[in-house]
Amino acid sequence: MQWNELQKIIAEEVAAALSRQRTRTCDCHAVLYDCCPDRVRGVIDAGASRLGLYAGEKVPAGVASLIDHTLLKADASRQEIEKLCKEAREFGFATVCINPFWVATAARLLKGSQVGVCTVVGFPLGATATDVKHFETRRAIFDGATEVDMVINVGALKSGELGMVERDIAAVVGPCRDCGVLSKVIIEAALLTDEEKVTACTLSKAAGADYVKTSTGFGPGGATVADVELMRRVVGPDIGVKAAGGVRDYEALKNLVSAGASRVGASAGVKIIQESKGGPPTPAAPSPPGKSSY
Repeated sequence: MQWNELQKIIAEEVAAALSRQRTRTCDCHAVLYDCCPDRVRGVIDAGASRLGLYAGEKVPAGVASLIDHTLLKADASRQEIEKLCKEAREFGFATVCINPFWVATAARLLKGSQVGVCTVVGFPLGATATDVKHFETRRAIFDGATEVDMVINVGALKSGELGMVERDIAAVVGPCRDCGVLSKVIIEAALLTDEEKVTACTLSKAAGADYVKTSTGFGPGGATVADVELMRRVVGPDIGVKAAGGVRDYEALKNLVSAGASRVGASAGVKIIQESKGGPPTPAAPSPPGKSSY
């Protein structure tokens, strides 16, 4: 795509998204956005169709298939990774989401299951050089990753270097597409204005990403309903939206899915599943200072 054309699209997307946000009406029925009868159709088309139809605050019975069972803390041990993979097999989570070092281990442990292996690139700051992100992606795929969550260069976005941001995303999306691996772009929404969120989502869409994702879980804030709604409006029905960061219970998951999330990243996946089935919740340990609230 020519850069001038992309700039025009970004400007149009920002204007349209902010206009819709003010009026809160849908284009299809001209009613309040929250009342639109087609509201969840984009979520289903974006990847939740295998889970069945839902409405209102209900979540499909296969809720585990929405969850990337996540362990990204720096001090995660081999035993903890093995436990994560065992839980993922048992509950049927979409993936385990782990740091790159553990990809080969997880791929071996999950071989023959329906659980994918998701890893992170340029994590958690996004400030890694583009060619390094490209190599990280190729290595992760070689080790067995089936999904890659990359962090955008937030500083470049805020500096207005939008061409660089798109090339950075494309450096990860390219090898993912070549190998049939899903790519997700973490925009770290808590650091961005609404205009910047729209721009980041538009650039991700232009670069061919499969998903946009709210947060790393290591930033100043995690997933919010407002951010998921905005991201879904911008990317439309053809791209997934992953909500991550601070999703600790079933109620939070329901709210985010109702807002437009087609995947949720959570370290409290087992607790969420137990709550969804009406079982006794497992108390979540508080995150120590400096640790991810993913």
